[in-house]
Amino acid sequence: MQRFNPTSTHSARAVQAWQILVGKAMNRQTVTYKGLSELMYGKPAAGVLNEILGHVAFYCIDNKLPPLTAIVVNSGGAPGHGIPADLETIDARREEVYAFEWYDVYPPHADDLAASFKRAR
Repeated sequence: MQRFNPTSTHSARAVQAWQILVGKAMNRQTVTYKGLSELMYGKPAAGVLNEILGHVAFYCIDNKLPPLTAIVVNSGGAPGHGIPADLETIDARREEVYAFEWYDVYPPHADDLAASFKRAR
């Protein structure tokens, strides 16, 4: 059995983030960057989520899924820079995320997330 660890790649950590975000989305919850990093790393890990969440965001774009990363917010409750929704549309985008049946979709493999991230770069 594999476990996430400090040497896990960004694409592997993106799988971990996907699992957490899907659970939050199905419960109509947002999560802060700090909260997400604490769930993933067991401690606040400032600055490590950018590329990890990029994998998730670009996978959603490639597969015409609602922007799962729209439920990740800063301490003020706003989306971070680069989230695929601006402040005028963020609530509507979150509603798309909340309304989507995420448990009906197979979780992506790390390689699929990495491919989407690479294409977008």
